[in-house]
Amino acid sequence: MALPLSSFADGALFGSRIGAEPASVLGLHGWGRTHRDLLDCLSGADAISLDLPGFGASPAPTEAGGAAAYADLIEPVLDECAPRLVVLGHSFGGRVAVELAVRRPEVIASLVLCGVPLLQRTDRSAGGPALRFRLARGLHRRGLLGDDTMERMRQRHGSSDYRSARGIMRDVLVAAVNETYESQLSRLAQPVDLVWGSRDEQVPVSVARDASDLLADAHLTVLEGVGHLAPIEAPGALAARLSHRLAALS
Repeated sequence: MALPLSSFADGALFGSRIGAEPASVLGLHGWGRTHRDLLDCLSGADAISLDLPGFGASPAPTEAGGAAAYADLIEPVLDECAPRLVVLGHSFGGRVAVELAVRRPEVIASLVLCGVPLLQRTDRSAGGPALRFRLARGLHRRGLLGDDTMERMRQRHGSSDYRSARGIMRDVLVAAVNETYESQLSRLAQPVDLVWGSRDEQVPVSVARDASDLLADAHLTVLEGVGHLAPIEAPGALAARLSHRLAALS
């Protein structure tokens, strides 16, 4: 689906409108992606799919920060939407969605989340590069490991997202990568749909199951054979959960 770009938040952000105004769904994509990932999921809805700051057509933030800082930048878009809406969030966009839902529960009626790193993984095997990297980060935070050495460790053991990020976006990623959302999840009263690929290796289903235990109203759907990019691999499944949540607003 190809749609023209629209501007939001007084020209600070860009994305596409789907259907009529005002939007009843807000779509927030994952790290390194664009609003186009979510267009098929939002087809048939009155929606806005945003390019998050630093991706697609939206300019990068001027200061580094994690999901809460991104929520600050995106929150003005809520005032351009319907009085009650559903937020669809994939991966990093889902973290931002959670932050928005905590601060604006009177606007955000429910969430549909997929592949979101809400909690720190507990299934890493002991030893190996992951452990060495985590130890190096701890030493760096305590001033016991120099910046140059830490950068070499990041280049060697860091994610492909880190290696491809540049400038302020690398600082944003460093700020966001170790965030965890136990407190925010426990404060959410809204219904939350967790729609997860069974083959998501970046954020395994175990994260969704642990997150659901913290939520007051959670519904987990596991998509067999689907990986991390569920909005592209299984847009119909996400669209179905969105339709269910939109029906509850009627």
